[in-house]
Amino acid sequence: MKSAWKMCAILFLATSLVAQTNTAPKPRKAKAAPITAADVQALKDAIASQQAALAQQQQQIQELRDSLRSKDQAVQQAETVATDAAGKADAAQAQASQQLQTVGELKTDVSDLKDNLLNTTVTVQEAQKRMADSPTSIHYKGITITPGGFLAAETVTRSRALAGDINTPLNALTMPGASQSHISEFFGSGRQSRISLLAQGELSNVKLSGYYEADFLSAGVTSNNNQSNSYTLRQRQVFAQAGFNSGWTVTGGQMWSLVTETKKGTDNRSEALPMTIDPQYTVGFSWARQFGFRVTKNFGNKIWAAVSVENPQATVTSHGNANNFLLGSAGAAGGLYNAAATSALGNIANYSFNPSPDVVVKLAFEPGFGHYEIFGVYSRFRDRVFPCAEVSATAFCGGSATAGPNTIFANNLSKNGGGFGANARWSFYQKRIDFGLHAMGGNGIGRYGTGGLSDASIHADGSVDLIRSYQGLATLEWHGPKLDIYFNAGSEYAGRASDFDPVSGKNVGYGSPNFNNSGCYSETVPGSTVAGFTPGGLANCTADTRALIEGTAGFWHKFYDGSKEKVNRGRMQWGLQYSYITRSTWSGKSLEPEGLDNMFFTSFRYYLP
Repeated sequence: MKSAWKMCAILFLATSLVAQTNTAPKPRKAKAAPITAADVQALKDAIASQQAALAQQQQQIQELRDSLRSKDQAVQQAETVATDAAGKADAAQAQASQQLQTVGELKTDVSDLKDNLLNTTVTVQEAQKRMADSPTSIHYKGITITPGGFLAAETVTRSRALAGDINTPLNALTMPGASQSHISEFFGSGRQSRISLLAQGELSNVKLSGYYEADFLSAGVTSNNNQSNSYTLRQRQVFAQAGFNSGWTVTGGQMWSLVTETKKGTDNRSEALPMTIDPQYTVGFSWARQFGFRVTKNFGNKIWAAVSVENPQATVTSHGNANNFLLGSAGAAGGLYNAAATSALGNIANYSFNPSPDVVVKLAFEPGFGHYEIFGVYSRFRDRVFPCAEVSATAFCGGSATAGPNTIFANNLSKNGGGFGANARWSFYQKRIDFGLHAMGGNGIGRYGTGGLSDASIHADGSVDLIRSYQGLATLEWHGPKLDIYFNAGSEYAGRASDFDPVSGKNVGYGSPNFNNSGCYSETVPGSTVAGFTPGGLANCTADTRALIEGTAGFWHKFYDGSKEKVNRGRMQWGLQYSYITRSTWSGKSLEPEGLDNMFFTSFRYYLP
């Protein structure tokens, strides 16, 4: 704007000068005077003066033009600088915005990094804890392999001989008259040593696993402890499992029965086993290890529902019966069963012809304090009955006077059995004290008790007669950093299941009050089957078990626990156990003989890390 005003002023000044020059007053016409040299000179001087003034004005105009041009250039430079500055400001603002966005993103990344670092730290800590609490694993392809088990050196001393290794035959306690009741026994054994292998692999929605466990508490045909102490490897557990993220779990193979109490839900490998050295555990403990196919559902780690179908096996004890029934047979060697039956109804190597699997259902609850279970078992029993197996001349069995035992009207008879049970376990004092209760009762469930009482007897007509059974156990355990102490008190009961056979005139079955127990107190001379190794049998001593009662107390001292070290090198521990057990029998002709035993166990073990 200032440049425009200046330009206008210069133009006005120039115009004024020109106008002044052009409008100078003309001289009046007069007589021409003679022009002198002075006049010419004066005119020349006037023109020169005007020309000088005009030149000065043009110079001023040029100076004004130059000044204006210089100012225009300065304005243009200023505008250029302002434009550049505005561009740089815009660029700086954009850069600042981008930097602010970058800073925000960096803050988010740092926050995520902190969260990831925290999660990673927690995961590492949990992994370190798992590494400290469990055996070291081997990673092979897509699976994790975890070996386990322990090596054991153990002894047992019994006040009355049972001819048993470290494993106690609880239902075989001798009667007072038996020679074994006057002899103690000592055995040392490493047979409870155990090996195990867990393989695990994970997919997006399922965890796959397989588990194998074995010890040496089996009796092969050539097993003995005369020199090499050669004992066969025994399959304890072999199963496969698929655990889905939805809470469903499917397990199949040989495993602990669903009857067995668990410490966590209905999970395999969390069984609440008594802490005893005796691998037969303690009287009142209900369990089996057998084939099973199990399906479970976890509802929020509060409630578990499970059902399993399991391998059945009818165990039978009966006396005085005619040969009028068929329940099973000794094993067929070609069928991979042990064919060495030692007694008609002793069930040592006899196998029942089972009509269907056992079915076990269970509900487990963990409401926040304690672990609770209720369960039921269904079993089906069957035998083939021969009504004319006893000598009879009736028309029903043939009609002639010479008619003898025959198979006329032979038929199959079935009977349903089963029972119910409950478990409860509580932890106190920062989980240092555990107290547990177990109870189970029903018909035909004797074999699920650790005492090995029979499921059934046989009626006089050859049909199955189920034995009423009850099992109960109380456990108290104290767990310290180095020392574990335990107490168990349990009992198992088998009811009477007797009958009278009118054909033979005998009392038959189990626990009849008319059986003769008078010989249970009288010692007899040894037998001659193998000189010096055949205790004399007791005549007139039926002695069917009415109840087994056992109390146990013991401790485990972990004098080295590698799980507490940075590198787990395993665990060394030793323990002692004392057991007092009684076997009371059903009275026979007013006599109730009783067997008992005092047992001391020791154990020294190394557990694999």
